[in-house]
Amino acid sequence: MTALISRLGDIRLVRYLLASVGALAVDVGTFLALLSLGMWAAGASAVGYCLGIVAHWLMSSRAVFIGNVAERGAQRTRQKALFVVSALVGLGLTTAIVWAGDASGFDPRLAKLVAIAVSFTATWLLRSRVVFR
Repeated sequence: MTALISRLGDIRLVRYLLASVGALAVDVGTFLALLSLGMWAAGASAVGYCLGIVAHWLMSSRAVFIGNVAERGAQRTRQKALFVVSALVGLGLTTAIVWAGDASGFDPRLAKLVAIAVSFTATWLLRSRVVFR
């Protein structure tokens, strides 16, 4: 069993999924807390996503794309900028989906679930093929 867990740890997508779960906990926890305080659903979603972005960078750069993180200097700054761009794509998708769901009368929590799936797919593709290639 330990060998299987160790082998799974070598798989970048699995590590990305685990980092995403951690970032998602920050994101959704913030979203639900702000929603319960009466904040507008799309705004609460955006704030939660932004905090999740910070958590995801820390986990992605240290545990997921270990061999693909640029050294200090211009390359590292470029990589961080590309990561932020990928995050902004995810943020835009998430905010738009939650806003559209809420405006259509759907429970914003259900809209957030749809947004999570769409955003995860988009950011994984961008990060694995552009940011950390």
